[in-house]
Amino acid sequence: MQQTSADKVFNPPTLSSREFKRDNPPPTEDYREQLFELEKAGELEVQRVPEPYVELETKYGRIKKIPYQMTWHHKSCGQCGHIPGYSTAIFWLNRKLGFDYHDPRDQTSCTAWNYYASSTSNSAAQAGIAVRNFSQAKIDGYFPVIHCGTSYGHYKETREQLIHYPVLRRQVRKIMDRLKMPFVFPEEIVHYSEWVHAMRDRIAEMQVLDLSNITVTVHPACHYHKLVVEDAVYDRDLFDGQRTAVISGLVEALGARVGDYSTWHDCCGFGFRHILVSRDFSRSFATTRKIERMKEEVNPDVTLTHDTGCVTTLDKSQFAAQAHKRNVGIPVMSDAQFAALAMGAHPYIVCQLHWHGVDMKPLLEKMGIDHKKAWAEFEVQAERIKAGEIEYISWEEADA
Repeated sequence: MQQTSADKVFNPPTLSSREFKRDNPPPTEDYREQLFELEKAGELEVQRVPEPYVELETKYGRIKKIPYQMTWHHKSCGQCGHIPGYSTAIFWLNRKLGFDYHDPRDQTSCTAWNYYASSTSNSAAQAGIAVRNFSQAKIDGYFPVIHCGTSYGHYKETREQLIHYPVLRRQVRKIMDRLKMPFVFPEEIVHYSEWVHAMRDRIAEMQVLDLSNITVTVHPACHYHKLVVEDAVYDRDLFDGQRTAVISGLVEALGARVGDYSTWHDCCGFGFRHILVSRDFSRSFATTRKIERMKEEVNPDVTLTHDTGCVTTLDKSQFAAQAHKRNVGIPVMSDAQFAALAMGAHPYIVCQLHWHGVDMKPLLEKMGIDHKKAWAEFEVQAERIKAGEIEYISWEEADA
C-alpha cells in the first residue's frame, strides 16, 4: 500500500493513453426500441421524456434523455429515514433552478432491499410495485426521477424482465386492472444524479462559494453503474470514458479537485445482503477498503457519492474505526448536498448535515461557511417547532 507524506500526493496508475473508440455496435439490446414495440402491440404505454431534455452518452454510446423539469421524485426510504438532507437538497436545487417538479405523497417503497437481501418477494409483486409508481407519475403529469440507487438498479432489472417475459406482463396487467390504473413504463429510467450531472453547468453558474481548495474523492455507487451497466452515464472527457461521469463532472464544474484512489471500484460495504446479515463485515469493509485508502492515497476534504446506502455506510461506519484509532475521519455526503452548499444552501436547515456521523465543521470552515452562525439559526427554528409556533420549517423560511 502506498503511503503519502505531507508533501507527496498519491498518483494512481494512469488510464490508457490510446484514444477510446467504439468500433462495434453496443453488445446489449436497446430497451427503448423494445418498449416501443410492446406499446405498438398494445401491451403497455410508454411515457416519453418531456421536453426540454439533455442528451447524455451511456456506457456503450447510446444517448439517454434527461429532462430539465416536470419531474416526479421517487424518494428513498433510507434517505428520508437516515439522511433527510439528501432529499431536501435535491428539491432545493430544483427550486433554485426554477424547475417544476412534484414531490408525491402516494409513492410506495420499491421494496428492492427486501428483494435483494432476502429474496422473499416474487417477480410479479416487484414489477407490480414499479409499474404502479410509474403509472402514478403519468397520472400526476410528471416524469419519474429515482433518488435511490437500489430502486434505480432494481427498476432497470424489472424493465428487462417485463420486456422478455409475457407471463410477467400478464400478471402485472391483472394487478393494474384491479387498481384501475394504466400499465405505464417510462422511456428512460433516470437517476437523480444523472439530472445533477446534466444540470452541472447551470449549478456552477449559480455557485457562491470558491471550492478551488477542496479535494474530493468519489465513490460511484454499485447499484448505479454495475446493475444493467449499459444505462449508466459516461463521458469521454472524464476518465477517458472508462468510469461513470456522474459526480466527477459536477466536482470539476464547481472548480474543486477530484482525487483518484486505487479502490474506487470497490463496494462501499452496504452491498445487497450483507448489510443485514453481517453488518460488522460491512462496516469493516467500508473503513479499511474505502475510507482508509482514501486517507492514505489522497487525504480528501470530503467524499461524495450518489446512493442512500453508500452515504449511510461510508459515513456512519467510521465511528467504530475511530474508536480503534484507525486512519479515518472523512466527511461523506451526496453530490446533491455538495452542489446545494456550493449554491448557498443552509448546511443544517436544507442539507441537514447534523444527521451525519463524521464531524463536518472543518470541511464547512474550509468551504467558507460559518457553521456556528448557521447552527444558531437552526436552533432558533427548532425552538419555534418545540414551542408549537410552527409545525415544520417551510421552504420560505429555509430560503430566508
